This record gives sequence, structure tokens and C-alpha cells, in this order.
Amino acid sequence: MSSYLAAGFVTMAKSYIRLPPVTEPFKPDLHIAIVRFSALGDVVLVSAAVRALQQCLPAAKVTWITSPLTYALLKGMEGVQFEVFDKPRSLADYVAFYRAFRQRRFDVVLAMQANLRINLLYPALHAPVKIGFDRARAREGQWLFCNRRIPFADSHLMDSFLSFVETLTGKPVSADWNLPVGSTDLEWAHEQLKKLPKPWVAIHPHSSKTERNWLPERYEELVKLVIARWKCGVVLSGGSSAAELSLCERLAQLAPGYTVDLCGKSTPKQLAALLGLVDVLIAPDTGSVHIARAMNTPVIGLYAVASPELSGPYRQLEYCVDRYPQAVNVYLGKDADKLPWNTRVHHPGAMSLIAVADVMSQLDKVLGQHA
Repeated sequence: MSSYLAAGFVTMAKSYIRLPPVTEPFKPDLHIAIVRFSALGDVVLVSAAVRALQQCLPAAKVTWITSPLTYALLKGMEGVQFEVFDKPRSLADYVAFYRAFRQRRFDVVLAMQANLRINLLYPALHAPVKIGFDRARAREGQWLFCNRRIPFADSHLMDSFLSFVETLTGKPVSADWNLPVGSTDLEWAHEQLKKLPKPWVAIHPHSSKTERNWLPERYEELVKLVIARWKCGVVLSGGSSAAELSLCERLAQLAPGYTVDLCGKSTPKQLAALLGLVDVLIAPDTGSVHIARAMNTPVIGLYAVASPELSGPYRQLEYCVDRYPQAVNVYLGKDADKLPWNTRVHHPGAMSLIAVADVMSQLDKVLGQHA
């Protein structure tokens, strides 16, 4: 093992002691390191927690360690210094990370990501206080690398990130988004949308996990019905995978002149700008849900694999289609109220419980006035 890694683990072992919760910051100008590399939706949630941290401790110096993809969205965030690294995949990656931080010191580390690849980075960050998740959420041994933890709660992911700030400061905080979207990104978004009739409906049809995806034929039916009902413009967004590109192209061809296919054609900032301009977003459990929420756009989230109360648009669930309790009953044979807070229904049929009529009903709540 590299001497850098070995030294880091020795330091971690010596410093792992039981300490009381942090209720008072040691000084107003704390140097705080935040670790969150992915995924994009979670990073959007963490950005709101960082804003809350800045409000509580305006004199603190904040360093956010993250990945190139998420930095593409976060770049320009006021008062934050970014350290950008790819998620480690090899011993050489870990050695490079340990070398980069061997002379640096922080007052606090907020360990906002818990998986083995990231957990192994925490010993490289020298700080007397390292706050991690509670034991129920400190996945893959994260609790071994932190000496304090947030309290457990059956809560939305956003609340768990806010809890890091509350644990550090002893003050209640709330989510406050202000994504650094610039004028050039807004100009790009306006340029894409101006070709379409209003209202503007965005559909982000694909999640990174196949089990969360709605049926393609139901998206097809939905697009036809939406355009017939509201004579609206439909914007299709997504990543650059072959499956996403194929599905968006298929949907765009249903109604030329009423659709625009931007799948794989936008940066994270451009996507945020776009979702800030449309009238509504329709999407499964994916990062675009949280981006749209941050941009104050209504979201019709499609949920059956997980509860929207866990990962839906934060405190704006009124337009979501929630078939999670039904999926738990049908595919797990249990009552959702009696299961652990983060139980997921890993069954390929779960999303089929969402009907086109369910989505149209929610759309009518948002767009009915445009009829």
C-alpha cells in the first residue's frame, strides 16, 4: 500500500473517538470541506445545503470536493472553492488524491457521500471533526471514517443534507437554491424554446436505472394526448446514452413542429436554464427532477420504485404520480407504512402501475388554464 494511504489510515484509526454532537462552531471562520461527487440530482440538493451553511456561517471558508460533471453545473457558485477530481478507480487515483491534500488542513469535513470508493478518500482530509451519515445511512463502512454523525430520520434526501449543517451549527436551516445559471445559458434555452408553441412541457423520459423508467409506449401516447389537448410544445431532454437518444428521437418524430429533441445536446447549466423556463417537467426519479425543483418549475414525478417522499421534488409533491404504495403491495406483498423508510421495489413491472391517465390528470392541474 502506498505510504500516503497507509499514513492516512493510521491517522483515521487514532482520531476515531466518540465525541458529542457539534452544537457550536469553534470559530466564525471555519474552513469546511464538503465531499460530494455525484449524482447530479443529489449534488443539486447538496448545493441548497451549502447555501444554508453560508447563511449560518457567512465567514466560513467552504471547499467543495466534487467531480467534473457536477462542477459543470456548480461552477460560479459564490463563496465556494472547488477541488475537482474524477471518482477514483485505481490505486494511482487514490495516491494522487492523498498527495493533493497531504499538506492541507480543515476544521470540519462534511462527508456527504457514503460508498466505499469515496469513503476511502476521507482519511486523506485532515480535520479534527468529520461528520458523516447516521449508522443506518453510512453505507459501506462510512462510520469508520467519521467521528460524528447526523441523527437518523425518516426523511427526504434534502433533509439529510440539511442535517449536516444543523449538526455542525446547532441551528435549524431550510433549503435555499440559487444555481449559478448565467445569461448565456438562458439565451441558449430561449433559442431552443422560441420555435415551439406555448405552454412548454419538458419530458426527461430516461433514468440512469432501468427499473425507474416508464414504458416507452406510454410516453408516446402521452405526447400525442398532450399536444392534442393543449397544442403545446414538447421539449425532450436527457443524456447521451444510446437508449436515451433512441427514445427521445422516437418521441420527437411523433409531432414535428411541436417537439424539439435536446437529448444529449445540453450542458448541465443549459439544462437548468431550460427547466427554469418551461411550464412543467415530466420525469421519473432522476436528477432533472431536482434541477427543475431548484428552478421553481412544477414537476410531475413518476414514482413506483421509491417513494417521492424520499426522492421526489422537495416539498412540492402535489403533482407527483405516486404508485409506490401499490407497488409495495403488489410486488413485495407488504404494507408500505410498515417497511423501512428507504425500501425500494426492484421489480421490472413496478413502473407499469402508472397509467397515462394518471399523468394527464396531474398535467390538467398545471396546464388546465391553458386549455
